[in-house]
Parts: sequence; C-alpha cells; structure tokens
Amino acid sequence: MNEQLLKNIVESALLAAGRPLRIDHLLELFEENQRPERGDVRKALEGLQQDYELRGITLKEVASGFRIQVKPDMGDWLKRLWQERPPRYSRALLETLALIAYRQPLTRGEIENVRGVAVSTNIMRTLLERHWVRVVGHRDVPGRPALYATTREFLDYFGMKSLDELPPLTELKDFDNLTVELDLAYPDQSAEATPPTGESEPSAEEEEAPTSLALPSIDDLEAPTGDTITVRPLTEEEAAKTPEEFEADRQAQEEGQAEGAKREIKATEQLS
Repeated sequence: MNEQLLKNIVESALLAAGRPLRIDHLLELFEENQRPERGDVRKALEGLQQDYELRGITLKEVASGFRIQVKPDMGDWLKRLWQERPPRYSRALLETLALIAYRQPLTRGEIENVRGVAVSTNIMRTLLERHWVRVVGHRDVPGRPALYATTREFLDYFGMKSLDELPPLTELKDFDNLTVELDLAYPDQSAEATPPTGESEPSAEEEEAPTSLALPSIDDLEAPTGDTITVRPLTEEEAAKTPEEFEADRQAQEEGQAEGAKREIKATEQLS
C-alpha cells in the first residue's frame, strides 16, 4: 500500500474515533488481504509525529493507544471557545488522587492517616464515577476495607502511557499544574455524609484556588514493622457492584464495627 495513503488512513481514523487507538485497532480497518504490516503502521504514526512538529496538534501515545491532541501551548487561545470558565479541581481531590497514584493500592483509611483529615465521600465517588480509580480488592484485615488503584482512563486523561511517567513526588509543589480544563461537577454536595472522625473536608468552592501544597512523605504510607499486608482479589459478585454499592457496603461495615464496639464496652461495664 502507498505510504502516503496509509498515513492518511491512520490519521483519519485517529481523528474520527474520538478515543485512543492501538495498532491492533488500526490494523482491523483493513481487509485481511490488504492489511499492512505492524511495522508499516508504526512507521505511518512516526511520519504523522514528524508532520505535526511545526503545527498546533501532536500525536500522543497514552495507555489506551495513540491519539491526536492539541498542544498545551495552544490553550491560551482555545479556551476562548468556551464561554463558561471550567471548574477547577479542589486541592483535597488532587491530593487524594496523587496519594493513590503514587502508593497504590491504598485503602480510604490509609489516605486519611496520611492527610490527617477524613476523606470526603463525594471525593471518592467522583474519582470512581470518572473512572480515575477503581476497587482492585480488599485489605485482609477486620472490616475488609476496599483497596483503590488508578485506571487506564486516569493515564489517558493526564496524557501518560504508564505510571512510570508520573513526575517525581518532590516536584508536586503546585497543584495548579495538575488542573485540567474540563468540568468537574461534585455530585450532590448537600447529601454528603459527615465524616465520623477527624476534620471534615472543605467544599470544592472553598478550595477553588489552591496555591501550593507539599505532599506528605511517601514513607508515611509504609506498613508498620511486622505488619503483613495481603490483597484478596475481587469475587465475581463484588466485581459486578457499582461504586455506590461498594460505598454502601463500606458504611454498613463501619456501622457494624461501631455497634460491636458498643456491645463490648457495655459487657465490660456490666462485669465490672
């Protein structure tokens, strides 16, 4: 097949798909007797990268494949296409997301221990609904808290191919650098449950303009000496649950633990 024609087909597919495409996806565009070699497709992708060097767009490889996107330095002009100023991510949400990304898998309780405040239910719900994090198992400790890790969608959204491309933790001084100009609507702030312990999270509006933030040392998340951590994979029934069902189960477990503690205290008082 003509090299220029192949490059045109690949470029058109990336523009029309509206999502990243792997080389396997691009090969499926062709009939079997006309299918090019993988090396030819990769060569076409490299040719597009060279073509875009002096243009306002670029070809980017992310976790889900290749995509054509606007170069970051075009943002000052393109943001005028939208009349409404997009909401900004709160510092609390970005800090929670960063902790999960750098030290996954983590439980909600471990995040709270490092941050020193209770994690808002709305923050975890938003991260789950945007598919930036997912439940990958449960910690094999009393209560079996859910373990959270980042997803391929998280890598795609922030323009990374793998977690190896995360910047060093010491560079995360200003969370404005992580603010991506897309909408982030916090679901039903009025219905947010009050955290049972610790300081409550500020609302998204209260934290709309963070300035700088130094994250706690990643060593703070190390397990205590002698503590063995095991991860139990999800069962089929658990894998089919929605984020809301996981949250309901977690709250029910916490309530059961609280009731159990009350009964033990009452029994102790009666014996004394």
